[in-house]
Amino acid sequence: MNEKKQLESWTGDFGNDYIERNELTDWKIPLAVKAFQPILNNIEIESVLEVGSNVGINLAAINSIMDKKIKIFAVEPNKTAHGKLMENAGATGITEAWNCDAFNLPLEDGSVDLAFTCGVLIHIHPNNLGKAADEIFRVSRKYVLCMEYFSHEPEEKPYRGQDGLLFKRDFGVYYLDRFENLECIDYGFLWHRDNKLYDNVNWWLFKKSN
Repeated sequence: MNEKKQLESWTGDFGNDYIERNELTDWKIPLAVKAFQPILNNIEIESVLEVGSNVGINLAAINSIMDKKIKIFAVEPNKTAHGKLMENAGATGITEAWNCDAFNLPLEDGSVDLAFTCGVLIHIHPNNLGKAADEIFRVSRKYVLCMEYFSHEPEEKPYRGQDGLLFKRDFGVYYLDRFENLECIDYGFLWHRDNKLYDNVNWWLFKKSN
């Protein structure tokens, strides 16, 4: 499945079904806060970008965690999800959000302190993964956060009965091998049994060096 067909899946009915399964509801925000609190505890940021934000659950958590007002940006390719994200602006604190994909982020180089994905890179074909990672790296000023399913070796898995929509790998190694001036400063695991919002997700926090 090529880049165009993948985007067609996520921007069409398949993506709309995902939205219905992942609405922003009150019980989810404390769980998202629990996930993001230890990640954000030891870094100073004034701006953040989520690439593939869906309706904004993660951003609502970040907005809740921060002691001070920060600029919060988002990119979401699904038009319906983007609309719901803007409706949730009160919870997410969104500064600006764009209805576009990860391959052409509408921001200048180094324009946000932290750029991150959560369950997004796994849905990008390996042939196109580098293009998305390069864009995320480009717009980040200080930090890159990657929260994705893990596999020791790259592998494709069926996703809700379809092929070509889920690819697992060691994304930590992928980022470090691709970008020489990235340092992994923290990493962890979101265990589904402990946090029902996240389905056994590994995360890596990288810092950009000069």
